[in-house]
Order: sequence, then structure tokens, then C-alpha cells
Amino acid sequence: MVTDAKNYYEILEIPTSASGKEIHHGYMRAKNAYSQDSLALYSLMSQDECDEVLNLIEEAYHILSDPNKRKEYDAARGINKDIDPEEKHHSTSDNPFPTPKESNASLSEDFSKEDHPNSMTKLVAKNRFSLQFEANSDFEKEIEQATEWTGPFLKQIREYKNVDINRMADMTKVSKTYIRYIEDESFDLLPAPVYVRGFVYQYAKCLKLNPELVATSYLYRLKQETQKAK
Repeated sequence: MVTDAKNYYEILEIPTSASGKEIHHGYMRAKNAYSQDSLALYSLMSQDECDEVLNLIEEAYHILSDPNKRKEYDAARGINKDIDPEEKHHSTSDNPFPTPKESNASLSEDFSKEDHPNSMTKLVAKNRFSLQFEANSDFEKEIEQATEWTGPFLKQIREYKNVDINRMADMTKVSKTYIRYIEDESFDLLPAPVYVRGFVYQYAKCLKLNPELVATSYLYRLKQETQKAK
């Protein structure tokens, strides 16, 4: 999904000739993909990133669902010059553009009926990612003051927080093999840095660490060690 250019049609992943019904379906589909109940949140994007996209989705729907605002938007971008805006918004539905509240209700009903494989209740998500361990003030201070995040240090934190390899793999959706490679710093066996960064980011997030800081530090270390090996 393209967000930088704020192309509302691309945000909802619909054609510029989309009817009102297609716009509504695109809105529901996009909103569900980035909702708090989507497992993609835990494997691809941070909560802030998802919130940003959700805001763009709402903004896109607000503009495109209003014939007059859509006409102004299209004119400003040189889109659909030869298409009648009223015809473009025609739909067989009596109410092709429900309110956000109605849309949310419809969205819940749709995915309840479909038993969408990527949906889960917030309670299950909370339990799945909860950490149960006995806090050690000295080690907590060491974690808080850490400036370098090595594989062995991450492993030490994982074990301290009572998360075994199997559970970490389930939480992060990263294979047990790659988790071990990360902790052992088997850099030559890891995939491209862009993937490693994503793996470490999710690893840190699941352990309630600063994922951006940890991932950046680990990637810096990986690049240094890789250069030394050449």
C-alpha cells in the first residue's frame, strides 16, 4: 500500500473508476488489514505505523465517499476527467456509503461470517504476548542502561523473561532456526539485513524492549562483523 503520496485510490486499493460500493468494500478490506485484531501487526508493522495507515484509510474514505469532495480531489489530481461523478458513484445499494459506525458494525459481521484466518480477539492477543517472570532490579537496570544489543544479551533477556524458543517463534512468526542464529550471532547464516532487522525488531518487541533501538544496534553489529570477515 502506498502512503507517502497519499493517493486515496491506492490507499484503499481500488481503481479510480470505482463505484460507491467498491469504495466501501475497499475501505472495509483495508481497515481490517490494519486493525488491532490483525496478526499482521505483530509480524510486519509497529502499532504507530498501523495507526498512521488507519488514519490515512479513514481520510481516503472520507473524501472518496463524498461525491463532491471526490470530484474536487479528482480534479486536483487530473483523475477521471471524462467520467460523470454521479455515474461514478452509482451503486445498487440504497446506502452505498454507511457512516463509520455502521461500517465498523458491518465489518465485524462480515469477518465473523467468514471466520477470517487473520483475526483474533484482543484478549487472546493480550494473553499470547504477556510475560510472566520474577523481576530482578539489577538486571532490569542493566537492560535499561544497555547501549549495545548482542545476540547473547538478547538470549539472556529472553531466558530471564521465561520465553522459550518455541514460544518466541510463535510470538514473532520467526523460525526457531533464525532465532538461534540471531542469538548465536551466526551472521553468515542469516538472510539479508532487511529481513534480519525485521526479525530482531519483532524479537525485541515481544520482550517489551525498545524495538527500534535494539534492531538498529544489532544491525550495526552485524554490518561491522560482516565487514571484518571480508
